[in-house]
Amino acid sequence: MEVKQAVTLAKQHIAELFADEGAKNLGLEEVEFDESAGVWRVTIGFSRPWDEPRNVLASLAGEGLAKRTYKIVNVLDSDGQVLSVKTYQSRS
Repeated sequence: MEVKQAVTLAKQHIAELFADEGAKNLGLEEVEFDESAGVWRVTIGFSRPWDEPRNVLASLAGEGLAKRTYKIVNVLDSDGQVLSVKTYQSRS
């Protein structure tokens, strides 16, 4: 499969999986292909209603940027099956 297909599958999966939580602003963060495992690792960022600033004062206090959640979606290259969804852990 091509990288665009893997990204599309990952975004669709996240949108469906987190639909009842109001996930929005889905965006591609990074993608890599593990050739030895035949798996695409696609990191998708999104926000949910509770990530938004609660009011104008919160925005003025520097909390204006919505927080984002990052998930790594592992997609099998051979058939597009989603193998797992994991929380992204910063490497720093």
